Amino acid sequence: MKAKSLVYAAVMAALITVCAWITIPTVVPFTLQTFAIFLAVGVLGGKLGSLAVGVYLLMGAVGLPVFSGFSGGLGSFAGVTGGYLMGFLLIALVMWGAEALFGRGPAVFVLSGIVGLAVCYGFGTAWFVLMYAATTGPMGVMSALWTCVIPFLLPDAVKLVLALALSRRLAPALARA
Repeated sequence: MKAKSLVYAAVMAALITVCAWITIPTVVPFTLQTFAIFLAVGVLGGKLGSLAVGVYLLMGAVGLPVFSGFSGGLGSFAGVTGGYLMGFLLIALVMWGAEALFGRGPAVFVLSGIVGLAVCYGFGTAWFVLMYAATTGPMGVMSALWTCVIPFLLPDAVKLVLALALSRRLAPALARA
């Protein structure tokens, strides 16, 4: 892997961090992390985009305050929203897999982004229900969906489309750099 590619992945990991800090605090915070993840995959491709997400998660795991609310550490993964953090890598991996199978077209990007979000929502919500039950008490799946997924559907769809538009402009410029 070229040094330039690693620098691009590091820059995207930093962008994901900055986008985590732009937040509207709720039970599951509204952030721009998914936008940055989509952008990383769209600009760098699935392999480097997944690397950027992995680096971001590793930075948080070792305690750097890269997550929403300037948090970090393994405790962030053990909390009720930890499943969504892990789900971010699943989004990138799904998109990478689709790219490897079908190429890098806009339709592949959007459809794999939707599938990746569904995987992230599913894993994150299951994690949320389990951790919430362990710390607070039981919560039904429908209540969890209304808390953790439904409010994010439209914003995440908008982030996906915006990331597609921006990545189609940035990717060619980076390829020439």
